[in-house]
Amino acid sequence: MAHPVFLKNGDQVKVNDHVYCSPSWEARDGTPYSIARIMEFLPPEDAPKGPEGRNYLYTRVRLAWYYRPSDVSDRTVADSRLLLAAIYSEVCDINQLRGKCYVVHRDKISDLAGWKKRPDRFYFNRLFDPYIKKEFEVIQSTDVRNIPDRIREVLTSRYEYIVAEKEVVADLTDNIRLCATCNEWCPSAETVQCDRCKKYFHMGCVQPPLHAKPSRGYGWTCAPCSRKHEEEVDSHEVRYPTPSAPRKSNAPPARGRGRPRKDRAQAEREENFPVKHFNMWPFRYFGQYTVAEDTLDSEDLIFPRTATRQGPKYQANVPPAPDPYNHPPGRRYAIIGASITKITYEYLVSPDIDERGGDNTVEVLGIINSLTEAEVAEVETCKRTLTDNKELQTSVDWLTEVIRRFSDAALAARAFTAVNMKNTVRADKWTKEEAPYRDEEWTREEIIAFEDAIMHHNAELRAVRDEVVTRTMPEVVRFYGHWKSQKLGEQHKRIKESGEPPKPIRRRYRTEEEASIGQHVGLSDDESSIVAEPASRTPTCGACRTRDSPTWWKAPKGLSTSILCDNCGTNWRKYADLNLVRASREESLPSAKSRANNEKREGTPLSGPSSKRTRTSASVQSTPPPPPSTAPQIRCLACTRTGPLGKVLKCQKCEVRVHAGSCGAILLDPTKPEKWTCELCDNEQTQEASINPDCVLCPRGRNEDRKRKPYPPADTFLRICKPTEQQCWAHVLCAAFSPEITFADAARLRLVEGINTISNHRWSAKCAICNTVQGAVIRCNDCNREFHASCAWKQGHRFGFEIQPVKSSRRDTTTTVTFKGETGCMNAIVSCKDHDHSRRSIYDICETNEGGETALQVYVQAYKQAQVGQAHGLLRKARRLDSILHARSESASSTASTPPSISAPGPECNQCRTQFSPAFYTLSDPETYLCHKCHFEAAENTSSQSSMGMIVS
Repeated sequence: MAHPVFLKNGDQVKVNDHVYCSPSWEARDGTPYSIARIMEFLPPEDAPKGPEGRNYLYTRVRLAWYYRPSDVSDRTVADSRLLLAAIYSEVCDINQLRGKCYVVHRDKISDLAGWKKRPDRFYFNRLFDPYIKKEFEVIQSTDVRNIPDRIREVLTSRYEYIVAEKEVVADLTDNIRLCATCNEWCPSAETVQCDRCKKYFHMGCVQPPLHAKPSRGYGWTCAPCSRKHEEEVDSHEVRYPTPSAPRKSNAPPARGRGRPRKDRAQAEREENFPVKHFNMWPFRYFGQYTVAEDTLDSEDLIFPRTATRQGPKYQANVPPAPDPYNHPPGRRYAIIGASITKITYEYLVSPDIDERGGDNTVEVLGIINSLTEAEVAEVETCKRTLTDNKELQTSVDWLTEVIRRFSDAALAARAFTAVNMKNTVRADKWTKEEAPYRDEEWTREEIIAFEDAIMHHNAELRAVRDEVVTRTMPEVVRFYGHWKSQKLGEQHKRIKESGEPPKPIRRRYRTEEEASIGQHVGLSDDESSIVAEPASRTPTCGACRTRDSPTWWKAPKGLSTSILCDNCGTNWRKYADLNLVRASREESLPSAKSRANNEKREGTPLSGPSSKRTRTSASVQSTPPPPPSTAPQIRCLACTRTGPLGKVLKCQKCEVRVHAGSCGAILLDPTKPEKWTCELCDNEQTQEASINPDCVLCPRGRNEDRKRKPYPPADTFLRICKPTEQQCWAHVLCAAFSPEITFADAARLRLVEGINTISNHRWSAKCAICNTVQGAVIRCNDCNREFHASCAWKQGHRFGFEIQPVKSSRRDTTTTVTFKGETGCMNAIVSCKDHDHSRRSIYDICETNEGGETALQVYVQAYKQAQVGQAHGLLRKARRLDSILHARSESASSTASTPPSISAPGPECNQCRTQFSPAFYTLSDPETYLCHKCHFEAAENTSSQSSMGMIVS
């Protein structure tokens, strides 16, 4: 017994109902709802099979998808209610169901204009196959007549619609064609028609049989008609036939453009029209490449088909090469060009060209299976001595090359001990060129782009290759295998360490009453996309510019604002249409006089129909599609997401690309975002800061490296640097994630301050990634590892911000921020990539809120702004220096009694015991010093200053 299923709005959905469905707004990246048909409801994957599993709550649903025309092509379609059917299904979470809608074939609708005016109504008349990328016509199975009766009965009893090519629809809907000789059905591919009597014949039934149809432009006549024509010519009584009317077709007539009378009952019957389904599908392919008798088999595939690429049109029949022994010695023939009808040969001087198809053209990858057990044991022993790298020993590419080299040694009768892996390249057998047997290591940016493309395109690696433009197709395929194996290995490692994850508790219907009440799904509706109170004081719809709406929705990217009104948001999610909003709002928000008339007499039209029909041009459509975005899309190097020019900036000199909010860019001329240049490129002209671009918080590069690469590369986020108060440079990433650092202008992230307040431990600690003690390290939030911020970024560690709730008693003393509807204290998070971040809500650096500010921008302005209102920059620097000196002087006085063996090295004042002074002066004893202050105090009381020396500290 099937349990009833109810949506959040109370509508009951059943099998074969059409619904809106989609994941959350962030997962679908602002795209509209998808439209699908419910094929079946499914229990959890781990539910028992059979009747016992029917007692479990439904957690999954199988959906048959529909496509919008804009999803499969770039052409603009004026009708937002038009869909494309597909023979493609997928199992999704049942909570992705959003609402109920109606999808009907075009031939079932009597009043199309009235159908499109009603909400949640769609129609289709074509089918798109996602595998062969082609559209097909969809007709009713009852309209197909040109097939045998037994086949037609099977089709009409099983399926409601037939899918076929456009060019064969007229033949399928014509009357049944029988051979005039054998009185059997004549398929179009094996039929020839007489040009005079219009009868059909099998080409094999004609005497003599026809081997091919007449060429295009030529006709054919049967033997009786040919004989009759000859007799008429001989008797000179030829009568030329009068032009006959075109033959009437049985195809469904084209719909007119008139205004049929509205019939509410007829419309309700159309939306609830019963549709036949066979194996959960209402249509099957019956077109040009179908064998009619195969349709009787219930197991026959229903998918569209296409011609196989075989035969002389696609394969070249290559004749044998000329005899090389009949030509001068040292020369052989080789094929340099081939076509369908001609093979071109040319002399080649090289005698090393192997003949095609011979044994020499076979590349031997390994002969380990033909070695003896002793030889295999020797190979294993020698293989362990090749490298000590554990990661390399498990590399598929390395093992493949090792086996190949040992196999070559065995074939050449060489000792296995002579095999080494010092040479990282090998000669290709076909190109005769040396190439590395392993691909270059993928950079962090390439891996992020690859994973982002996998998330959107799944295993469609050609689409992934278009996203990762720096890699070839073979490299993408190989990396996909390694990447997938790595993910599986990490999963198995977690399972091995922590055990199998606990399975969710499966709920049962306890009583018949609970089963009769039904199940409510869709509880995780699109609430995350609904904004109850916009952050802006004057909210404005990004489509219709209205400021009055009871509910505000999140807007897709590329609009002037980040919110949509209730009408625009609903139309965008359901119909993927934003241009019809103006007209629909004028209809939904009538004037006061119109509302008074409407209240006075319900059902009376607000304005009578015009006697003259309004003339509409072809360019103006009732439901035009959303205009394509003309703004160029640029990919940010920090988050690898694309955005319009202006939101994502591109330096006109070094071409570094980054979100404006993540680099503190304030455009002097907002109308010309393409004129923006980064700080380092500006400094080349102004030279306001140091010409050495090394970050003061990172390890210093070697002199030879600095000469070879004077500036950071422009293909990474580490190119974005800001000047410090000492006119040096610091990475924005290093400054933002170092807790002691502040900014004099947080809006522009300029003048990094507080570098001298970083503790000594962080300067002297060794980085866990580069193993150097230069630069200031930071600590992972989830473990005790310490590393440089730039090293962690290159390694692929997680950078972001986390908002933690604040108790009401501490809100007065804690700085709180609101980001994407979440309020609390924002903390900068740096975590190793090995940690599990799925259970934490971490916002990326470039993630934006409703106002367009990035997470980095919000964090810096709230927690990194220096107190510029209390003192100027030089005074703030002096106060920090005073606090440092005062703290160190106190520590020095407290350790005055420390034994000399463990005291800190360096000069120390003999009177005040300080170790910090601009200069130290020696007394008569070389080991006795006076600081600068004590020296001048002593100079006022004695005239022996000339006998003292000075040491500059």
